[in-house]
Amino acid sequence: MPMPHDPHWPPNLPRRLTLPETSLFYNAEVSARRFPHKPFLLYYGEPLSFARFHDEATRLAGYLQHDCGVKAGDRVLLYLQNSPQWMLGYYAILRANAVVVPVNPMNMSEELAHYVADSGARVALVAQDLLPQALPHHRTHGATGEAAIDHLVVATYSDYLGQPEGLRLPDFVTDPRRVSQGAGLHAWHDALAAHRAPGPHTAGPDDLCVMPYTSGTTGHPKGCMHTHRSVMCTAVGGMHWFARTQDDVMLSVLPLFHVTGMTGGMNGPLLVGASVVLMSRWDRETAAELMQRHGVTSWQAIATMVVDFLANPRIDEVDLSALNGIRGGGAAMPEAVAAKLKALTGLDYVEGYGMSETMAATHINPPHRPKPQCLGIPVFGVDARILDPVTLQEVPQGETGEVVVHAPQVMQGYWRNDKATAEAFIDIDGQRFLRTGDLARVDEDGYFFMTDRLKRMINASGYKVWPAEVEALMYAHPAIHEVCVIGAQDDKRGETVKAVVVLKPEHRGQVSEQDIVAWAREHMAAYKSPRLVSFVESLPKSGTGKIMWRELQERQAEADAGASSLSPGA
Repeated sequence: MPMPHDPHWPPNLPRRLTLPETSLFYNAEVSARRFPHKPFLLYYGEPLSFARFHDEATRLAGYLQHDCGVKAGDRVLLYLQNSPQWMLGYYAILRANAVVVPVNPMNMSEELAHYVADSGARVALVAQDLLPQALPHHRTHGATGEAAIDHLVVATYSDYLGQPEGLRLPDFVTDPRRVSQGAGLHAWHDALAAHRAPGPHTAGPDDLCVMPYTSGTTGHPKGCMHTHRSVMCTAVGGMHWFARTQDDVMLSVLPLFHVTGMTGGMNGPLLVGASVVLMSRWDRETAAELMQRHGVTSWQAIATMVVDFLANPRIDEVDLSALNGIRGGGAAMPEAVAAKLKALTGLDYVEGYGMSETMAATHINPPHRPKPQCLGIPVFGVDARILDPVTLQEVPQGETGEVVVHAPQVMQGYWRNDKATAEAFIDIDGQRFLRTGDLARVDEDGYFFMTDRLKRMINASGYKVWPAEVEALMYAHPAIHEVCVIGAQDDKRGETVKAVVVLKPEHRGQVSEQDIVAWAREHMAAYKSPRLVSFVESLPKSGTGKIMWRELQERQAEADAGASSLSPGA
């Protein structure tokens, strides 16, 4: 059936792609055979060839099986900053026929507990800078009961550093290796030195591959069950959509635990044999130097990175002539910033849309005809519709409704959560569609534009923050009687997290708003911890006693609008 976006489809590309009937790990094997000596990774200038990558991932897989007891289908936590070990660990877990559970390295020990308990993981790959957060969950170092980790394989980032001259590196990257001692603790370099050979690779396209966790209104993160087929789908699709080849050099600085960075900054490049310039943490000057040194052709970024990059006073001196594509998503790119980027590079910022539940993009703008602040058009094999969220009937073109998608990259469901899975899907004409919870409209050209959210969520610098999860963590503070978390306008982050708090009577006058802010920063990831705290006597409630968060959110929106109208130049 003809679609409105058909005339704007990228030239010479089919509407559907035939997906490989292999495991994701097979891509590492193929690229190692095709391009053995070519750098897959350039970690602050230090190369790691495709052949070495495949060899070390295979050896680590053998160690996981023989020394840590990992069996087919086991979940293994991956808890590191962006690094060669993150990528090696991911593919080692797959080679061991197991399932990757990527964990945000910003998560603190209290947050990590849920991943351990819910996934049932008994083995974790962890970086030495994060070991203090992981140890309380290890069986011989504090944890008790069934929800405990038996084995921690500890990585040191500096093991993969050469002599990065003239680059500004984070301290955690340059820290020397510290000996990890104790039962169940294994040093990464010892695991590789053991030269364990793994058993047969048996995982196929329909076996579980990776379980990124996403949160929701319940406050508890849920594991999105993705197979090798669904992960392969976006890896293959992304490379075709942007016409990437083995001679591309891609800057990978988005978090790898997030599906966007995972797909565009690792799985896709490994599939086609492209080189990846890898950074552990964003730094605009280091990024500019690496782009110049290595001739980066493709950069995947979020709006806040681009804003910071363009604010570099020496940006006009940087040679960006090799750069031929910039893309991203997560939050809309301001038109003024996109215009400044185009003036500097001659390139459009190409936006896309996806979720953890869809292993990154279901919609991307056509590179040859992007629209600003737009989700794009449905990509290969994606059936996307706009429904009335109440009647579940399709709405006319131009009207707002909920985005639902049927596509090969959609997850199987939520791990051990049949209720949430049932609520996430609907049946249309015998096909299973995912309810995204995002409200959008479609223009006359078939392009999708976000208008609002059906789900309660805060978008802070592209990170999704789920208020119920933050509230659940904040109730651990001894002075908090009740709390409601909402979003507030922020010039740099777009939105930021605000907590409206009712203190227990005995703590009033004894605890300040800043005390709550400081406590939250110590007990949860920085991106989700409230930057703003407001004390109130009581929270608005419905007749059934439920906190009326929407009323507080609307009040905040009015206050933000008033502040904007009073600001200079408004």
